[in-house]
Amino acid sequence: MSRSRRLSLGAVVLVVNALQWVIAEAVTAAAWNDPPYSYATNYISDLGVPDCGTKFQGREICSPSHQLMNTSFMVQGILFAAGVILLSLLVSGRARRVVVALAATHGVAFVLVGLFHGSAHGPGYSLVVHVVAAAIGILCANTVVIMAGSLRGLGAPPSYRVFSVTVGVLGLLSETLVGVSASTAGVFERAGVYSWLLWGTVTGGLLLAGRLPRPAVLENVPV
Repeated sequence: MSRSRRLSLGAVVLVVNALQWVIAEAVTAAAWNDPPYSYATNYISDLGVPDCGTKFQGREICSPSHQLMNTSFMVQGILFAAGVILLSLLVSGRARRVVVALAATHGVAFVLVGLFHGSAHGPGYSLVVHVVAAAIGILCANTVVIMAGSLRGLGAPPSYRVFSVTVGVLGLLSETLVGVSASTAGVFERAGVYSWLLWGTVTGGLLLAGRLPRPAVLENVPV
């Protein structure tokens, strides 16, 4: 596969990844009847819990389409990792190795998120694996986003660099505020996840539209 096609494929994969997540999340949330799903107070993980009619941390949980969301979790991890790794040829050396490692770790983490549910009514280790994997996946993805804006050797315009760093930093900061209030937990959690989905959509769209440069691979990319 040529370098140009690989970059284009990576761009498409990132855009498709964001779309599949948003659609799966909306469809799964709409399947909730009683009580209605709240994007503000419910965690994203609640959509993947298979136990209907249970109560966890004060939230009534019943997700009839939990399989769809769990599948989306796993698909997201795989697609984001694939998209970033495809685009990693824009850099080389240590920077590329770090980006690939972060992307691959994110992919594995979100496959685990989909396999192990965020419910207290399963095996004792299931919730632990889910929470730890989600935290690692979120950290890795937002770090990739920040790196995309901080690597000067990519030749990206200042506006894109500021966008990437800002979105990634806000994504990480939002996750630290999840536990501040039960009424806004879902909002802050989503901010930490939508950050890299938004970045993937913008990055992929700009690359496909020819609005981002495709510089030759550099041996040592300055930070």
